[in-house]
Amino acid sequence: MTVRVSDRIAAITESATLAVDAKAKALKAAGRPVIGFGAGEPDFPTPDYIVAAAIQACSDPKWHRYTPAGGLAELKEAVAAKTKRDSGYEVTAGQVLITNGGKQALYNAFASLLDPGDEVLLPAPYWTTYPESIRLAGGIPVEIMTDETSGYRATIAQLDAARTARTKVLVFVSPSNPTGAVYSPAEVKAMGEWAVEHGIWVVTDEIYEHLVYGDAEFASMPALVPALADTCIVVNGVAKTYAMTGWRVGWLIGPADIVKAATNLQSHATSNVANVSQVAALAAVTGDLSAVAEMKAAFDRRRTLITGILDAIPGVACPLPEGAFYVYPSVKSLIGKSLRGQQLTSSAQLAGLILDEAEVAVVPGEAFGTPGYMRLSYATSDADIIEGAGRIAALLGEIN
Repeated sequence: MTVRVSDRIAAITESATLAVDAKAKALKAAGRPVIGFGAGEPDFPTPDYIVAAAIQACSDPKWHRYTPAGGLAELKEAVAAKTKRDSGYEVTAGQVLITNGGKQALYNAFASLLDPGDEVLLPAPYWTTYPESIRLAGGIPVEIMTDETSGYRATIAQLDAARTARTKVLVFVSPSNPTGAVYSPAEVKAMGEWAVEHGIWVVTDEIYEHLVYGDAEFASMPALVPALADTCIVVNGVAKTYAMTGWRVGWLIGPADIVKAATNLQSHATSNVANVSQVAALAAVTGDLSAVAEMKAAFDRRRTLITGILDAIPGVACPLPEGAFYVYPSVKSLIGKSLRGQQLTSSAQLAGLILDEAEVAVVPGEAFGTPGYMRLSYATSDADIIEGAGRIAALLGEIN
C-alpha cells in the first residue's frame, strides 16, 4: 500500500486532552450523563468588557482587512506593558509576536531555535503539545522524570545529568500543566543561572501566571535572571487568565532576531491573528484583574474540594496543587488489581474504565509521559466536582 501521509506528520499523536474532551462531549450529546475533567478550560464566560470590545470591533471596517502578521502594534505595546506589570520583566513591543494561541507560540519558538538533532530538556509530566512541537521542529525531547515525592519539580542535578553537547533548550513551566506544581522563586532563579552558565536557551510557558494559591508565588525566570534575557523565550496568552480559550490569542516574547524569524514563519503559516480576537485581547490585558481574582478564588476552593475527595480513595495519592487548575493523582498502587472483572494493567486502561463505568472523563498519565497517573481539571463547577469525583471514588472502591 502506498503511504499517503509524510513520516513527519504521521509521527504526531492526537492531543490526548482534546480527544478525551471531544469524546466526553459526544457522549453527553448522545444523552449520557458524562462529567468531563479532561480539557483545561475555565467554565466561566469571557468577561463582559472584553466581549463588548469585540462586538464593537466587528462593526469597524478597519478590522475587516489584513493587519501585520506579527500582531497589532497597540496589542504588542499592551503585552509589553502587561508583562512588566505582572512579572517585572521589561521588554519592548519589538520583542513581542502575537500568535494564534499558545500552541502556535510554542511551535514558532521551537521552529526558530532548533536544528535537526538539537536536544531539548523536558521535565515530565509535561503538557502533551511540548514533545510534538519539539519533534516537528526537528528537535529531540529529553525527558527529565519527576513525581509526587519531589512535588513534581525537577532539580538542577537532574538537568546536569541529562545535559549533553547537543542540549540547546530547557522547557520550563511554572505553574505546571498537568501537575499544578509551582517552583519557588529561589528554584526559578537557580535554574535560570544554570541555563546561563551552560549557554542553554530557556522556553518558559507562563500561561498560568495568575493562578497560584496559598503561599505559592509565581516568578518569571528572565525577570529574576536578567542575564538570561538574550537566550529566553516567554510564551503566554489570554486563554486561561481571562477565560478566552476559544478566542485563540497568545504571544511569544524573546530577543529581536528570534521574534523576527518567528514572525517571518507566521507570515507564511497563518498571517495575522483574527483582528476581532486581537481587539478583545487588547481589552483583556489593559483591563484590571478583578474578574481574574474572582475566577482564581473559585479555582482555589475547587482544588481543595477535589483533592480531598480523590486523596481519600484507597490506593490513590493526590497532592494538593499549588497552581493552575489540575490535580495529578498517582494510581500506581491500583495497577495489577481487579475492577469489575478486569485486571488493571495501566492508567490508560483505568481511565477508559472510569469513562465507561462511571461516565467520568479523565486523562491518563501516559498522555503526559508518566504512566500510573491521571489528570483531572477542576475548571468546572463545584457540583460537577462533587458528583464526578464521587463517582470515581465509588467505582474505585470496588477494586480488589
